[in-house]
Amino acid sequence: MPSSPAASPEQNRQLRRVALSGLLGTAVEFYDFLVYGTVAALVFGELFFPGADPAVGTIAAFGTFAAGYVARPVGGILFGHFGDRLGRKSMLLLTMGLMGGASFLIGLLPTYDAIGVWAPVLLIALRVVQGIAIGGEWGGATLMVVEHAGERRRGLWSGFTQMGAPLGSLISAAVVALVSTLPRDEFASWGWRVPFLLSVLLLGVGLFVRLKVVESPLFAEVKKERTEARLPILDVLRRPRPVLLACCVGIGAFTAQSLLTSYLIAYATGIGYARPQVLTALTVSAAVALVVLPFASALSDRVGRRPVVLVGAVASAATAFPVLALILAVVIGHGISQSLMYGPLGALFSEMFGTHVRYTGASLGYQGATLIGAGFSPMIAGSLVAGSGDGTPVALLLCGGSLITALTVWFVRETSRTSLSGAAATVPHGARAAEHQSA
Repeated sequence: MPSSPAASPEQNRQLRRVALSGLLGTAVEFYDFLVYGTVAALVFGELFFPGADPAVGTIAAFGTFAAGYVARPVGGILFGHFGDRLGRKSMLLLTMGLMGGASFLIGLLPTYDAIGVWAPVLLIALRVVQGIAIGGEWGGATLMVVEHAGERRRGLWSGFTQMGAPLGSLISAAVVALVSTLPRDEFASWGWRVPFLLSVLLLGVGLFVRLKVVESPLFAEVKKERTEARLPILDVLRRPRPVLLACCVGIGAFTAQSLLTSYLIAYATGIGYARPQVLTALTVSAAVALVVLPFASALSDRVGRRPVVLVGAVASAATAFPVLALILAVVIGHGISQSLMYGPLGALFSEMFGTHVRYTGASLGYQGATLIGAGFSPMIAGSLVAGSGDGTPVALLLCGGSLITALTVWFVRETSRTSLSGAAATVPHGARAAEHQSA
């Protein structure tokens, strides 16, 4: 559908191509990133951290999971700088190549029994590369779509990029579920490597589509006028309020994403649920999210970003404790309420920053939220639950993250009618309309 009444057929074709590129690229990135979390929950403790108590091994494996999240803000700053200076498209090709290469190499890694301490060292190093790559991926993919879209449907079109997360999760869960049907010894020996090695095929498809897109028209205008920021990160940090607000708004979505995907596998199998049953629940949840995400993103164009995110945050907090019921809670909590929080974020974060620093600002806010909300949640949950099997700490973490999002939304101005041609400013809700338009 057209981005605006004035859009030409060629502009509409390019917009659809960019949206497909964002969807596939983000799906590839999240497939690689989430495969790690799933496999870490199943076998990395025993393969790369042997000799430890099973609970300690799981915590150590999730420590390497957290390393990827720690690296994501670094990637956001690094690729944001060059994306704001040189362009969005070139950075997206680079991030995808790094992510796919790191995942493929993880699939080839010798285990602790073969090379000793170098096994976890190399695992952590490749995980950091993954984190840096995905730290730059989301911002660039989202901005390419938002900056190609018209003023009235930015939420709808950015929703395609957001759909890459559950699509990548769906593919990763399906592949891991398939290989996990192998006998335990075979899965631990070679089966766990298959999902990582398959990332090369997804990488090829993603690069093929991404090579066909053109640079963002808004950034092209910035280049033409030679108004690029010399050091985007300094410009962003001079006015840190938008980044801090973006970070806090995203915490609930990423706490839910992390606890209701990667950690839930370790928790549920530890209290007696069969592994295929848990993976099936995650697959159904991702399928539900694929339906809810575009709906939530499009709805945010009509009613605003803030109301949609707020409803999702409240629903996530309300369903935090029923997570102990597992199957239904995963589908509702992750597939619906998390999608309501997550869907509008692409448009919202993009609208909070001016074009000359948008890649850096949106990436830093988004990746800061993932670090706080998702990076350490599985490790913290594993430490609190270890030995007791009581899932209350998991529910409290999920509820707390959702409430942070709900509270922060009240301090974020509505941006759905903001023009992307100017520098956006974020002010407290309720401020005068004239203040809302300040640069």
